[in-house]
Amino acid sequence: MTASTALQVQAFNTFDVADQIRATPGWVQHYQQMSPGHFAGQVRYLDLQGVQIYEECMNTRVEQNFSAPEDSLAFCFDRSDNVLYLLNGESRNIWITPENYQEIAVVFGPEFVRGHGLDAQRLDGLFLAPLNCGQNALFSRWLSTTLTRLSQTLDPPSREALTQQLLDDCLFILDNACVRLDGGGLRRRAEERAIMQRVAEWAADGPEDSLNLLELSQVAGVSLRQLQGAFRAFAGMAPTQWLRLRRLNSAHRELLSRGPDETTVAEVAMRWSFWHLGRFSSSYRALFKELPSETLRRGQR
Repeated sequence: MTASTALQVQAFNTFDVADQIRATPGWVQHYQQMSPGHFAGQVRYLDLQGVQIYEECMNTRVEQNFSAPEDSLAFCFDRSDNVLYLLNGESRNIWITPENYQEIAVVFGPEFVRGHGLDAQRLDGLFLAPLNCGQNALFSRWLSTTLTRLSQTLDPPSREALTQQLLDDCLFILDNACVRLDGGGLRRRAEERAIMQRVAEWAADGPEDSLNLLELSQVAGVSLRQLQGAFRAFAGMAPTQWLRLRRLNSAHRELLSRGPDETTVAEVAMRWSFWHLGRFSSSYRALFKELPSETLRRGQR
């Protein structure tokens, strides 16, 4: 195998959720940190020219709002509970990861999907459903080990052989997978996901808007009780806590994107509806483990 065709694993260590997004090419993503701590993540990526392998690790809880690359088919293995999620470019997903989250995914690109007859219509009903298979944990461990081996070996396998094995194994797992939830559970989860998605779309369209709890239920188009139930089931927190964490993340992004000569901590705090500077600094430090003034000094370095 020549140097031009050698398999090369790219690895990125990240220290902010924005870095984590940039390290994952091809995906449409928006991340927000949702539990306290200095963020630390890693992305490993292997491009097989039409098929990609991604491995992602993050230490804090992170809200992910994302969709797979357009016209692709992605097999995403959640290593926290060994469940497979099937995604395509039309699957808009939102959820909050656990702490110390690990995921590994095989993404079949548009040309590969068309060339191998991977018709999304035949997979209708499986997208975003938690799929159990006895091989999930074994296969995801093998994928992670393969990335490690390819980053170290001088004698890698052929690209064609590895691509064919990935296709065969993914289809085998899909053929043997069963949906973890029953019909009622799937419908309930779909309803909860739809509520979260409507709220997330509002957040993306009006990033500087601030709503109270009743206004947020109007955005979601559901009762307050339904809103609270969806957030507790899907996000593991109350809507008011989600709103507050979202505003803290917005302030964090702004402080990183500006410098001390451009703005002040007080200006940023008030822009995101934190009217008590001392409480803002305390809440900010509890989440990001540094003062907002320290983040501002790091901005645009």
